Amino acid sequence: MNRRNFLQTSSAFAALSLAGCKQTRTATPATASTLPWYDALGPFPPIHADLNNLFRITVCTRPFRAAGPRIETEKLGDKIIVHNYGHGGSGWSLSWGSAEVALEQAIPALEGAQEIAIIGCGAIGLTTAIAAQRAGLRVTLYAKERPPFVRSSRATGGWTPSSRVALEGGYAPSFPALWERMARRSFATYQGYLASPGNPVEFLPFFGLSADRDPNDPPPPPAPEHHEFPAFHHSVDIGPRWHEIPASDSPFHSTQTSVTQSLTFNIAAYSRLLVNDFLTAGGVLETREFHSPADFAALPQRVIVCCLGYASRQFWKDESIVPIRGQIGWLVPQQDAHYGLQYRDLTMLARRDGIVIQTNPQGDDTGWNDDSETPDPAMTEAGIRTLQHLYARMKH
Repeated sequence: MNRRNFLQTSSAFAALSLAGCKQTRTATPATASTLPWYDALGPFPPIHADLNNLFRITVCTRPFRAAGPRIETEKLGDKIIVHNYGHGGSGWSLSWGSAEVALEQAIPALEGAQEIAIIGCGAIGLTTAIAAQRAGLRVTLYAKERPPFVRSSRATGGWTPSSRVALEGGYAPSFPALWERMARRSFATYQGYLASPGNPVEFLPFFGLSADRDPNDPPPPPAPEHHEFPAFHHSVDIGPRWHEIPASDSPFHSTQTSVTQSLTFNIAAYSRLLVNDFLTAGGVLETREFHSPADFAALPQRVIVCCLGYASRQFWKDESIVPIRGQIGWLVPQQDAHYGLQYRDLTMLARRDGIVIQTNPQGDDTGWNDDSETPDPAMTEAGIRTLQHLYARMKH
C-alpha cells in the first residue's frame, strides 16, 4: 500500500550486517528529547540485516474477492454448506468476526443438532471451529494439512483488517457495516489472548518512515493494472492511534516518522495455542482430503462450514477469487528487537518467531493475479538491502 494509506490504517501493523553493526547498537536521538518523559521512545536496536541470517523464504497466495469474503449458505444434496472464505490479506485479522457471522447461518441450519463439521485448518477454519465449540457444539475439523503447513502460517502477522479485503466498486452497500462488525469482534477477541504464555498475540511499536527513493535506485516495475482497495479503517475506532514523532526524538533518519502500537500475531505460537485449545475442548481433528464437493456426502455431519481459503477457487470453481501473491523472507529472531516498520517498499516485522521481510515494489498491486508459490530470492534480498540502507542512515 502507499505510505499515505498505510499511515492512516488503524494499527495497520502494528549487514549482510552493516560494517560496525555486528555488535548490537541502539539508535538514540542526537539532541535532547522534546517528548514528555512518560512518552519518550525506548531503544530500538538495528535488525541484524545479514543475508546469512535468512533461514527461509515463503510464499502465500491470498484469496481476494472484489465483493469481499464469501459468507453465505447453500444446500448441496442433503448437506447445508456455509461458505467462509475469500478474505484477501485480512484473514487472521477478521477471523473471529467472520466465524461469528458464519455460525449465525450455520447454527439455525442444525435444527437442534449439536454436531458440526469445519473444513480447513488455516486462520479461518481454526477460529471458526473454536467459536463453534464456544457456542456449545461438538466439532470435527477436517483438513488435508495443519499448521505450520497451511498458507495462513506464511502470513506477515500484523493486524490488517482492511488489507485487500475488497475492491472499490465491487462490494455491496451493506459490506462496510459487515466489515466493521467483523473487525470489532475480532479485535475484542484478540484482547483475550494478550499476556498468554509465549506471547502469541502482543502489541509492538510500528514505525511509518517517509523516505525519498534514492535517485540511483532503478524505478520499480510498473504494475500491469492499478486497483483501488477501500480504506474501511476510517470508520473504526479500535486500536491505538498513529502519532508523529519530532525529528529530534526519531531513532531513524527520516524526514517524517510516525508510530503506533500494532497488534501482532506470532503465528507459530498462536497456531499451536489454537490447535491445543480446540483439542483440549474435545474437538476432533481428522486428516482428510476432499477432491470435490461431492466428497462431503460421506461426512456424518449435516451442516458443514467450508473454510478452504485460496483452495476454494478450484474446489468450488469460484472464478471470483483472484490470487494475490505475497512473499516473506525470514531472518532468525532477535531477542532484543520487537518492533516493525514501513520504509520505502519494505515492511519489516520483528516477531518472536522470526523477523519477516516483505517488499511490495508495486504497492498493493504487487502480486496481483499471480498464483506462483515459487520463492523469488532476489525480491527478498532486495528487501534486506533496503533494511541495510535504513540502518546505515540511523542516528547513533
